[in-house]
Amino acid sequence: MLTSFFNKSKPINFIVVFFITLLAFIMSRIELWNHGDTFNLSLKFFALIVVGYATVLLLNFIASKNGLTNNSNYEILLFGLFLLFISSTTLSGQVLVSNFFILLAIRRIVSLRTEQHMKKKLFDAAFWIGVASLFYFWAILFFILVVLSLVLFADHKLRHWIIPFLGLATLFVIACACSVVMYNDFFTIFNYPPEVSYDFSNYNSLKYIIALTVLFSFGVWSSIFYLQNIKKQKKNFRASFKVIVLAMVIAFAIIVVAPNKNGSEFLFLFAPLSIIVANYIEIIHEKWFKEAFLGVLVVLPFILLLL
Repeated sequence: MLTSFFNKSKPINFIVVFFITLLAFIMSRIELWNHGDTFNLSLKFFALIVVGYATVLLLNFIASKNGLTNNSNYEILLFGLFLLFISSTTLSGQVLVSNFFILLAIRRIVSLRTEQHMKKKLFDAAFWIGVASLFYFWAILFFILVVLSLVLFADHKLRHWIIPFLGLATLFVIACACSVVMYNDFFTIFNYPPEVSYDFSNYNSLKYIIALTVLFSFGVWSSIFYLQNIKKQKKNFRASFKVIVLAMVIAFAIIVVAPNKNGSEFLFLFAPLSIIVANYIEIIHEKWFKEAFLGVLVVLPFILLLL
């Protein structure tokens, strides 16, 4: 039933996912609304929910446009469910905006397979990652993805290796100019030096333990089959599929070094993970197992909400 509903891209699917996303945003803010300035919190809420919905649409565009899924909507359903699993991912406006720009960069990176407008795509990818890092510093780690993508797409042209650094340099100059105007200083806008924390005690609660166990278990299991399935893809699509795996690894690295481990850092992981799990769901042949696999992911977030 569930798999048949989301097996093909339909407008009703987006309505369902938008509702799940809205629920995740609301549940994370109930306590804040009860003890804060309701009007200002509501204004911020509406602004951030727009970013959340734009992220869902962008994720769907990346997956469908680049053949990362078989024209299903599993990836956006899973993304919404992951938000519900760890609803605190929706609390930080800076992380939400940063993640959106990272997805813009990933969109440009996976499209390198077409070998058209290579210089523009590399510049854009590096530039968007730079913008993302202004909102959340450790998003800069995704710049590694741009460099690795040149290896994956076997690009040996020297100018293509230089262009991503020019993209970052351009953003640096613009940011310095803005910093002078806003703060009368060149580097205040960069929030430097960055902080690092290896204190994971915030995850020591029943909600986090259950959510992280499920995400880790389902993620690792799906990744095994995802990696095996890459070999079956058309040759010019394989590098794009590998980019998603590398994006997930980098997102995990951000979780490890994140200075404030309040749950928002997991947002960077959700987009690549949803594509990987969606791919696994699509290749499951046993109908009952496919329904059970997706059913668990749908039911558990709501059980966590009750807990």
